[in-house]
Amino acid sequence: MISAATGTRDAWFDKLTRVALERGVVMTFSGPLEDRMALRELLDAYADAVCRHDAAAWATTWVEDCLWVLPGFGEFSGKALVVDTWQTAMEAFPGIVFRAWPGAMTIDGDRASMRSYTSETYTRDGVTHHDMGVYDDICSKVGGRWHFVSRNFLPLRREPAVR
Repeated sequence: MISAATGTRDAWFDKLTRVALERGVVMTFSGPLEDRMALRELLDAYADAVCRHDAAAWATTWVEDCLWVLPGFGEFSGKALVVDTWQTAMEAFPGIVFRAWPGAMTIDGDRASMRSYTSETYTRDGVTHHDMGVYDDICSKVGGRWHFVSRNFLPLRREPAVR
């Protein structure tokens, strides 16, 4: 992607492209439209719960035997630990605006893989931060509803803070 401001390639786009190629990821959406919409709603419910700091709502997006991978912080297994870790982490993100959108979805019955992107804006100590990242997700449909089985996060860009 060429930056309109500088006429050069954006470093974060190059990183995203490199990571996608390394992981063998293809930009695609496949599977029943109804399931793709339900997975989008899962992402939206997750993002809404983050914005509202609502641990109970956030927890409903995960299966019991889940895995959350955050480079530099660790791997967290099981819903109780994942939710507990998230609640502690959210203390550092007052007033966060969290957006998420899908980049790819492949649905196979009651299992799905999804790549989703995130944009986070928050203020800490009077400084506004804007971070972007990508998740590689595995989801499963349980009782007719989609949930995250695993989410593996990769930060893409952390913009300099603005006062």
